[in-house]
Amino acid sequence: MFRGSIVALVTPMGADGELDLAGLDRLVDFHVGEGTDGLVIAGTTGESPTLEADELETLVARAVAAAQGRVPVIGGSGTNSTAKTIELTRRVARAGADAALVVTPYYNKPVQAGLAAHYRAVADASDVPVVLYNVPGRTACDLAPETAAELAAHGNIVGLKEAVPEPSRWRALMELCPEDFCLLSGDDATAMDFIAAGGKGVVSVTANVAPRLMHGLCEAALRGENRKAASINDRLEQLHGAMFLESSPIPVKWAVSQLGLIGEGIRLPLTRLAPEYEAPLLAAMRTAGLEPAE
Repeated sequence: MFRGSIVALVTPMGADGELDLAGLDRLVDFHVGEGTDGLVIAGTTGESPTLEADELETLVARAVAAAQGRVPVIGGSGTNSTAKTIELTRRVARAGADAALVVTPYYNKPVQAGLAAHYRAVADASDVPVVLYNVPGRTACDLAPETAAELAAHGNIVGLKEAVPEPSRWRALMELCPEDFCLLSGDDATAMDFIAAGGKGVVSVTANVAPRLMHGLCEAALRGENRKAASINDRLEQLHGAMFLESSPIPVKWAVSQLGLIGEGIRLPLTRLAPEYEAPLLAAMRTAGLEPAE
């Protein structure tokens, strides 16, 4: 269902933190033109914890309208409350998304049985397919491969974004999950290897800044053109790391603003990139062949 470079899109905001919907339109057109294979709207890179339910629905509906069917749109609807996640997933569906991306419940640290029950409840209530999202480094909650495989049998759960950068984890997922289950990397630095191991693509932070290169990397890796994929990845390696000089999405939002696509608006408790990180982030962008807008 989903493949290639799927951008975890930042949410454009004004200096006051209000949504910049015209900026969202520009980003969607930019990504379509640069070859991005899909859009995740209002995911965690899109500052989902600070978005109100009405804002989520507005963002997804606006992105769907701007995309005009040219690329799939996935809405982020995961929270640490099952009832709220069901509500937001219904809103994402109502806004016209092709699927919902649902992160594991953060902070409350459910056991595997609780995770399975949470996702089944969401999928049962959803009018669109559900993609699981596992990022234990941010959530303190880890969806085990066995649980993911159990959930893959649900008719409305179609994939998993896996952000554990360990080949042993990928092998377990690919052995346990059905062949048609969409396994996507959630870690740019290891996405090439993930695809080479059998994954379908990546939900990418780096693609916000270098969409054409990330698309090219994924296409090459999916075709088994390993040298070409490695060459592109070498150009992006420094940028992958720079996306986490401070807590994401602080660096990526600043980098996208330097391309002239959005302003520097970001919502508390996140803050603008610290000045000492500007030079290394710009250097990483230039290594990838990207120059700031004048």
